[in-house]
Amino acid sequence: MAVFSSLSINSAFMFLFFIFSFGIDSNGIFQSIGNGKTLVSSGGRFELGFFSPGNSKNRYLGIWYKNIPIQTVVWVANRCDPIPDSSGLLTMNTTGNLVLLYRNESVVWSTSLLKQARKPIAQLLDSGNLVLRDGEDRNSTREIFLWQSFDHPTDTLLPGMKFGWDLRTGLNRRLSAWKTAEDPCLGDFSYAFEIGRHTYHEAYLYKGTEKYYRAGPWNGIGFSGSPELRPNLLFKFDFVDNEDELYYMYSLTNDSIITRIVLNQTTTSRERHTWIESDQNWRLYSSAPRDHCDDYGLCGTNGNCIITENPVCQCLKGFKPKSQEKWNFMDWSEGCVRNTPLNCLDRERNGFEKFAGIKLPAALHSWVNKSMNTKECREKCLSNCSCMAYSNSDIRGQGSGCILWFGDLIDVRKFPLGGQDLYIRMPASELGEKAKQKMRVVILVAIVGAVSGMLLLLGFCIWKRTGFKEEDNNEDQGVGLDQLPLFDLSTIMIATDNFSVSNKLGQGGFGPVYKGKLEDGQEIAVKRLSNCSGQGVNEFKNEVVLISKLQHRNLVKLLGYCIHREEKLLIYEYMPNKSLDFFIFDQMQGMQLNWPKRFQIICGIARGLLYLHQDSRLRIVHRDLKTNNVLLDDEMNPKISDFGMARTFGGDQIEGNTNIIVGTYGYMAPEYAYNGLFSTKSDIFSFGVMVLEIVSGKRSRCLHPQLDGLTLTGHAWKLMNEGREIEMLDSSLRDSHSSSEVLRCIHVGLLCVQQRTADRPNMSSVVVMLGSESVLPQPKKPGYFMETDPPQGCHDSSPSNKFTISVLEAR
Repeated sequence: MAVFSSLSINSAFMFLFFIFSFGIDSNGIFQSIGNGKTLVSSGGRFELGFFSPGNSKNRYLGIWYKNIPIQTVVWVANRCDPIPDSSGLLTMNTTGNLVLLYRNESVVWSTSLLKQARKPIAQLLDSGNLVLRDGEDRNSTREIFLWQSFDHPTDTLLPGMKFGWDLRTGLNRRLSAWKTAEDPCLGDFSYAFEIGRHTYHEAYLYKGTEKYYRAGPWNGIGFSGSPELRPNLLFKFDFVDNEDELYYMYSLTNDSIITRIVLNQTTTSRERHTWIESDQNWRLYSSAPRDHCDDYGLCGTNGNCIITENPVCQCLKGFKPKSQEKWNFMDWSEGCVRNTPLNCLDRERNGFEKFAGIKLPAALHSWVNKSMNTKECREKCLSNCSCMAYSNSDIRGQGSGCILWFGDLIDVRKFPLGGQDLYIRMPASELGEKAKQKMRVVILVAIVGAVSGMLLLLGFCIWKRTGFKEEDNNEDQGVGLDQLPLFDLSTIMIATDNFSVSNKLGQGGFGPVYKGKLEDGQEIAVKRLSNCSGQGVNEFKNEVVLISKLQHRNLVKLLGYCIHREEKLLIYEYMPNKSLDFFIFDQMQGMQLNWPKRFQIICGIARGLLYLHQDSRLRIVHRDLKTNNVLLDDEMNPKISDFGMARTFGGDQIEGNTNIIVGTYGYMAPEYAYNGLFSTKSDIFSFGVMVLEIVSGKRSRCLHPQLDGLTLTGHAWKLMNEGREIEMLDSSLRDSHSSSEVLRCIHVGLLCVQQRTADRPNMSSVVVMLGSESVLPQPKKPGYFMETDPPQGCHDSSPSNKFTISVLEAR
């Protein structure tokens, strides 16, 4: 860190460290800083000095990033008191305060120490924090700052900076936007925590004094209104709420990341920007408000904003517009009222309606108890005639803590993903009819289930005797539907909240996938085969029979299935970190996968394929290997998934042929795409493509300007022949990679994507090559060497690969 020292130092040393402190010598001389000189933190990340924003001629004292060519100011001392010329001087007075002078006379800005230091020292830390401390204070086990710029933020929140209140001193660390790009004075756009007694505390964006956006209460994981703020491998979030402090703070898990949160007066948004070194530019990572539903109180009292609906404002279930006429003209200001008034004195005639995936209502009239459980919370609400709703204050685990709302509910919205459960009090008349409907559904499902079960059993026996005759002799075909747990449809509907859109994880080639939770708390992923998929039944049978007994740590585990009329469901173990393509094709998300993790993923996929091709009872060809069919568990271990297109080989069979080409452009081996020939070597081609994608962070089938019209495989082969293959490496891996491992992976990847199947290694050889330092053969020219046109959707912002195809041969 840079330290202002009272020692005599030459100007060169002063420029490097700009050491600046108060230390009175016999002549009463101390150091100072003026225009043209700067203070650089010891790590070299930040710089303190005078600057003029844009075309302004005014001068300000500020802190900015040292090594970023686009000057990005993160703190301003005299933001509303500019100096009109270059006569500014920052010095330290006899009380140990930093003082900014104009023409050596007028005080423009100063710190205000409550305690005078015996030996005051000013430092610019590498976090961007300008601090004053006492050099004589050596008794403390931790650094005690007499003053710090982090306690007086301007428009920017940096890692390690507290946003919120010091309740002991009344200090409110709030953000306020610059008025314009050339005027850092306070605009009318600000961000601050609002605190109240016995309520939960929330952060608001304000336009002037009006509330503009609400982040929602902290729920143990993130803010209820900010579902994108979830645990990840880039940032760590801290929220402290006790008698002494109330603040939010984020920190980095990777110090090479440069990111900041800033208020933008022009767009009236709170934005997170990340510096992208390869682009030499700031990239917007997230912003709030995100959409119209984030406008504070848009739908009035008891309204629910659903961004996918038209109009977006709906009354909550059990409520109706207060003024239907205004509502028809999209004037939602008066909100909604109950269909049936509550008689809360009769507890037996009251119940609660569960609303899932909700941004919790504003804390205008609320009450919080962090020690209550959910059952106690419900009883507490029922016992109070004014209580209108309740929820958990902490959603981790099974949920804990209690929040109660009194009176009307405001600023509620529905999230497609995220949010939390809210229980709203309802009269018996509203709940009774719904209970009867549920009972009818349960009875109907039970009757239909019994009849369907008998028909299913009969049909299954016939199916086994006819549909699989050709495979009766294979010992693995004896396992499948009859040896997997059969789930009731009602169980899966409860687990997925009736296939709620908020639980939808994605859309596969044969239907959507939903997240669910069983009664015992186990999280599951439910694959729901689409009724409009002509191949749905065959895919379903195929997937069940093929992987019902596959046991390998790098294959996703099938837990069971459900068949009910047109519903065909596969129940898998849930993978919390989505798919591989979600990370490697997004520059920001990709930072969560450093090189050791990526190498581990490559080796894990290889071991999973080796099991399929050689170590399982059947030789299984996957036929649709790609990055979004590789799922990641909570420890980022890879698991191959989606066996709907897989085929088995028995005995000495090594190759198959099909008239139906199913797969994904960019991953399909040439002999399969053109002639319908598939084998383990076609899987190996797909694996080689994935390896090159994991190393480079580039999609195989998207045109990249730097590839000069070559495919990713062609580009890699060209670089290898020129001895420049290390240039393939994703820029985010520069600081974490092992050159020998990277070069070996590229080499192995190119061996796997050779044009001729005979030239490609088998998976046992691939696993050995990845784990050894042996000399590798020189790869021949790969398949798909030259690029043609990029497929439709190549520039889609979604990380999901959407190019699965089915090519049917004409009859």
